[in-house]
Amino acid sequence: MRPIRPVRVVRPVGRPLARGLLVGGAAYAAGRAGARRAAAEQGQDQAIAELQAGQQQAAQQPVYAPPPAAPAPVQAAPAAAPAAGGEDVASKLTQLAQLVQQGLLTPEEFAAAKARLLS
Repeated sequence: MRPIRPVRVVRPVGRPLARGLLVGGAAYAAGRAGARRAAAEQGQDQAIAELQAGQQQAAQQPVYAPPPAAPAPVQAAPAAAPAAGGEDVASKLTQLAQLVQQGLLTPEEFAAAKARLLS
């Protein structure tokens, strides 16, 4: 019988190594892109859940409409004070605008009161 000689394995250098690097790099890039996409979707899902929770809370809270209020009496600015009259008209206009924002005046009532102030 012949003695068994150990077989020497020679690994090829070059193309197989490059192919392994290419496949591994592509898999790594695809994994990172998938992780980023999953994180973005999770953030969107969380934002949607927060919005839905806010809408549900708003729907559960009773909404009380303010009672219909009579238009605020608008007084004409005194004609005797020329310097203070301009500031007084401006302050009254801001008060009227605040009443519109609070829902106590309609836009039509605001326009009528503004026309009376400016005339």
